[in-house]
Amino acid sequence: MLMWRKRLELDQDRKRFIKDAERSRQQTMNRAVKLLAAKPRPIEELRERLLEKNWTDEAIVASVIEKLKEYGYLDDEKYAGDLALSKLRQKPQGRRRLKQSLSQKKLSRENVETAVEAAFEQIPESGLIDTAIEKWIRLKGEPTAREDLKRFYQHLMRRGFDYDLIRSRMPVIKGGRDND
Repeated sequence: MLMWRKRLELDQDRKRFIKDAERSRQQTMNRAVKLLAAKPRPIEELRERLLEKNWTDEAIVASVIEKLKEYGYLDDEKYAGDLALSKLRQKPQGRRRLKQSLSQKKLSRENVETAVEAAFEQIPESGLIDTAIEKWIRLKGEPTAREDLKRFYQHLMRRGFDYDLIRSRMPVIKGGRDND
């Protein structure tokens, strides 16, 4: 990781000499299409990946990104929405964890907020926590001791579920307090 960071700093410090602007633009477009064919990416991530190469510069990358937006290949809002739904389908998680996960993808705060809200409209958080609880009980059994219940709460909190939602959905333990 450290070597990668040093290489990136060296690349940024190095001057970029573009001999043939049209050829550089074509190479940049080809690289962008290959990167997007491998997996969808947010605009900022694509920009960084394209600028790793010395045969391109900011102006060329900006023009390529604009062209890709025109073609409909780049749309951060759609990317964020698709990613949020995908993450919820893969593994049940709460709002906090989903926001944190999307924030690491170089998306704007507005896109993250919009995507999270849209995802939870389609897949309600109450259904996700029920799925997470059922899975825990199936794998580890129903919590019988106070320590087991504590671990269960902590597991659901790490998944990003809200404390009040967890309390409302947790199974009642014999001899414990009522949750309903």
